[in-house]
Amino acid sequence: MSDIRKDSVTMVTVAEDGDGQRLDNYLMRLLKGVPKSHIYRIIRSGEVRVNKGRAQQTDRLKIGDVLRIPPIRLAQQEGQPNAPVHVQKVDFQVLFEDDAMLVINKPAGMAVHGGSGISRGVIEQLRLQHPDYKFLELVHRLDRETSGVLLLAKKRSALVALHEAIRDNETDKRYLTMVKGRWTNPRQSVKLPLLKYLTAEGERRVSVNHQDGQPSHTVFNLINGWEQYTLLEAELKTGRTHQIRVHLSHLGFPILGDDKYGDFPLNKQLARENLKRMFLHAWKLTLRHPLKGTPMVLQADLPADLQAYVASLGQPLR
Repeated sequence: MSDIRKDSVTMVTVAEDGDGQRLDNYLMRLLKGVPKSHIYRIIRSGEVRVNKGRAQQTDRLKIGDVLRIPPIRLAQQEGQPNAPVHVQKVDFQVLFEDDAMLVINKPAGMAVHGGSGISRGVIEQLRLQHPDYKFLELVHRLDRETSGVLLLAKKRSALVALHEAIRDNETDKRYLTMVKGRWTNPRQSVKLPLLKYLTAEGERRVSVNHQDGQPSHTVFNLINGWEQYTLLEAELKTGRTHQIRVHLSHLGFPILGDDKYGDFPLNKQLARENLKRMFLHAWKLTLRHPLKGTPMVLQADLPADLQAYVASLGQPLR
């Protein structure tokens, strides 16, 4: 943030690394260490201008756009204007990295981006830890409690190519999940339309809705079964919000530890048995390199806590 003035307006011209990026995301990357709430406030108030006009936080920027940024002063910098913003490092397991992509094994319990009371997610943390990265964007998302393979793009061209590959079903995403109940079909295709809605408390939820829902397709493969639980592999054929969780819950096989669609009394029991999170892990992603076209298989083994829970169940029946 060294180029942004603290006592006068700063004019910034959007370069290639900002082409197509949302205004709020661009400012978060530019104004490292500034609270997200402050960035949204200066956009809403009109203090941030794009080509001399007011702008919305969701507006997409183009190369050559000129941004007016008001004076920015962090509260902790009062009296010590040159004090650096301390960044507490998070050691993400890197599964692959080159000049186009960064692939990490996301830990459970960490959101992929800030918002809804979360000041910093994976993307904000990585941008703070790597100020040398000129561009870094999420290619897809994982729920906060879901661990596993998370793909980020380090070039705009890579982001566009990866989004196209996902849209054209040229990627293969596999998850591992443990559900309540005895699942018997070796392989089952599930097509149930999903609709997003908000609860009375304003929380995002998804339900099966045959009239207004969006087409959603998951294929489940049976891995192991016990008396009360089943370990499944889920293949995502579409990528709807909470798709695996809602499909399984609707079929009567809720994911263990799911705090939105699960069996809540069972979840309390599981927490006493040392399963304190949702049993859902993005374990494998098969794709082609976005710039080179070479085939890639990115894999994150089941985390130690989930492996320990599987071991505690004893010998499977299948």
